[in-house]
Amino acid sequence: MEDLVSGPKLACRFCGAPLSEVFVDLGASPLANSYLEPEDLRKAEAFYPLCVYVCGECLLVQLPEEERPEAIFSDYAYFSSYSDSWLLHARTYAEAMIERFGLGAGHQVIEIASNDGYLLRWLKERGVPVLGIEPARNVAEAAEAAGIPTIVKFFGEATARELVAEGKRADLLVGNNVLAHVPGLNDFVKGLKILLTPSGVLTMEFPHLLRLMAEDQFDTIYHEHYSYFSFATVRKVFAAHGLTLFDVEELPTHGGSLRIFARHTEDASKPVGERVADLLAREEAAGLGELEIYRSFGERVQRVKWGLLRFLIESKEAGKSIAGYGAPAKGNTLLNYCGVRTDFLDYTVDRSPHKQGRYLPGVRIPIHGPDRLRETRPDYVLILPWNLKEEIVEQMADVRSWGGRFVVAIPEVEILE
Repeated sequence: MEDLVSGPKLACRFCGAPLSEVFVDLGASPLANSYLEPEDLRKAEAFYPLCVYVCGECLLVQLPEEERPEAIFSDYAYFSSYSDSWLLHARTYAEAMIERFGLGAGHQVIEIASNDGYLLRWLKERGVPVLGIEPARNVAEAAEAAGIPTIVKFFGEATARELVAEGKRADLLVGNNVLAHVPGLNDFVKGLKILLTPSGVLTMEFPHLLRLMAEDQFDTIYHEHYSYFSFATVRKVFAAHGLTLFDVEELPTHGGSLRIFARHTEDASKPVGERVADLLAREEAAGLGELEIYRSFGERVQRVKWGLLRFLIESKEAGKSIAGYGAPAKGNTLLNYCGVRTDFLDYTVDRSPHKQGRYLPGVRIPIHGPDRLRETRPDYVLILPWNLKEEIVEQMADVRSWGGRFVVAIPEVEILE
């Protein structure tokens, strides 16, 4: 089951079966985190197909590798620590894992795609030894500056073997929003198996395909996300490499995510819990075991696009001003697919200084700091990271002081009250 996505014929990155069933075609789009500097505005941008397939054999929803991971992740614009709600999520997770699995000074926690140390800091504060593995050097440097030891590498079987040879294995192996980001899926999961201690626990978080489909969250699709997992399919992937999923939690993050708990298949000390069978049954009842449900997704995505464009056109014709909040990757998928540029959205704002002063890829909408909203007082603020809408509305409550209103576009246009 090696990775076979290459050449004119596409094959499933997990099982190798031919790929012919289109899940959704979002046209062509730039890399979602390829933000532009002012001097880039006179240059051409690279656009890549954003056409997602579903494997007719294993039902893995996947995007062919259109660009090498090194070109996407080696210098990265996303720093996790700029979201308050995500920091709280990480802290809550750390406390829960310490409590559930009795982690302490005698254990080793390793996080893959550890970003700027946003999660490991909470474990380190409690005296648990930590190590981050992060491919983006600029982000890893921020983690190191915060006192989180970090290795700058892409993770897979080779990296896992190197670490084991150095005497490093994980009692708790963590990966939040990384599993979807790896084109070499089998190599990655092989590495997880190698790096986990015999009685260790592995947790992974990723957006849940069931929620993506039920709520038309097509903006979660971009070139960084190579795979989109149902619980049934991710269970097959892990089982093929000797890892058993013994528990699962459903989370509100990113519009609806799963946190899976895995162990070595030969480790009988952790029985499979009831939530595993319950979620498998609900996915089956929702039709995720049959191709037909996947074939209808593209039509629903088109209706979301029409609804957003209808709102924007009617608002502009009424003389209203519209700005954006946030510069997330998902917003770049939405705006590029819908063809929304500065003719509709005057600008967007973002808390991250790493994005301010730059421009959104493709649509070239300028990114300012949040104070820009107070200076220009737009009639509508389109929240692009809709999964954080409660946090954003609370932070920017004064938008309503001049009669401004918040709007989200997913799963349909809604003016927030």
